[in-house]
This record gives sequence, structure tokens and C-alpha cells, in this order.
Amino acid sequence: MAVKPDGTPIWADAMFSDLEGAKNFYGDVLGWTFGESSSEYGNYTQAYAQDKAAAAVVPPMPGQEGQSQWCLYFAASDAAATAARIRENGGEILMEPMAVGDFGTMCLAREPSGAVFGLWQPGTHVGFEAPMEEPGAYCWGEVFTREPEKTDAFLSAVFGYTARQMEDDAMDFRVFSIGDDMVLGRMRMTEEFPPEIPSYINVYFTVENCDDAVARAVKQGAVLRFGPMTSPFGRMAALTDPQGANFSVIDVTTTEGEMPRTTEVS
Repeated sequence: MAVKPDGTPIWADAMFSDLEGAKNFYGDVLGWTFGESSSEYGNYTQAYAQDKAAAAVVPPMPGQEGQSQWCLYFAASDAAATAARIRENGGEILMEPMAVGDFGTMCLAREPSGAVFGLWQPGTHVGFEAPMEEPGAYCWGEVFTREPEKTDAFLSAVFGYTARQMEDDAMDFRVFSIGDDMVLGRMRMTEEFPPEIPSYINVYFTVENCDDAVARAVKQGAVLRFGPMTSPFGRMAALTDPQGANFSVIDVTTTEGEMPRTTEVS
């Protein structure tokens, strides 16, 4: 598999106090199957979409019980060097680069507005295997932030992204790219978000039918936050799972409307 450029979303995982509950929920909503829990690595459990690596779930570390949230990891050919750039540009390293057997090297960090993310320097584990368009696969990620100026400057400096701003007075939204490939969105959080919700990265997973996936999620105890709504990108909805982790689902085959205009940002 080709090496992913630095800054490309490469993996996602989440901590759940009720690991079996998380497996049942996401298995039903996204169609995931799960591998054996790896006791050597804290019962890290890989999820598969059509037998291809899609994400992972893991029990919380001591003291972090009840704090479920998806974490998006970005490719780093040199995790230590990227961690240094994170510090230089106002970010915080929460967990220093650490080798995970021969699978690769991981690092956890926080960008200046507060969103937590990871770095992954691949070894034998190359990251996502499921193609974005397949049901159950990771599809897209967006940083939700109350301080977009800080986030924008940080992301461009650390990962070398180019950026385009959406031309929409009702929404402050920016798209970051590597070359011609769009890799990440950034949304300004409005007053609709309760003040206690910190900045975070929202992950999107592909589903075959958005409405059906939402119905299954709600039946399992999830809270519908937004949608379903059809856009030029697909029919999507935002949810909070029964353990409090935010995520979105999108059917990329059902689209409506014209693509929004964007302006390049220097």
C-alpha cells in the first residue's frame, strides 16, 4: 500500500468504558466486525469494514473512564519531528511519540484551540484499509473550534496544508488539502454548541443509507444531533453514541445541490 503523505488522516480510535456495548453499537450501525482484543496493548480491538481495517475501540486508561471521544490520527513519516513542530506552533503534546511494537509509533497532541488528535508513523500497521466509499469506512474529518484563527494557522504550519475558505456568510468553514486531495475540514463552533463542549474533531463514517443508519443508532440509544440532510457531498447526520462519543454518518451516493464556491487562502 502506498505511503500516505504527512498530514493525511490515517487512523481513528475511541476509548469506551463499555467495550462490548461499543462493539454491539457500531457493529449494528456501521456493520463493523471486530478482531480479538490484544491484551498486550490494553485490549485494543480493531474494527473491520468488509474485512478491511476501519478503526479501533479500546477500554479507557485509568482516570479517563466515561470520556469517550473519537480520536483522528494523522500520518507522520517522523513522529518526533512532527511533535516538535506541534510544540513550536502552540500545540501541546499529551503523549510523547511511543513505539507500539512493530505496528508503528503513536503520539497524542492538542491543537491551540483544544481539539485532541493523534499522529501515527506506520510500521506494519499502515492505517485505514477500507476505501472511503465503502460502508463502514472512515470518510472525512472536521475540526470544530471556537478559535478558528488559531486552528487554521496551526494546521497549515504543522502539516503544510493549503487552504480554501467556503464562500458562505452563514457558515465559517475551511477545507485543507495536500496537493489536489482535500483531507480535512474546519468548522467554527457557533453559540448553538453548549459552552462546556470543547473543541474536537468530528469523524464521518460511510453508510449505505443514512436514514437507516440513524434509525439503528437511535434505537440503540444514540442521540441525533443534526440531520439527516442531503448536501452536495452526500446525505449526512451527526450523532452522539450511547457512551457520549460524537460521530457522523454519510451516504456519499445521495447528493443534492451544487458544490459550494471556495476561495484560496494564502
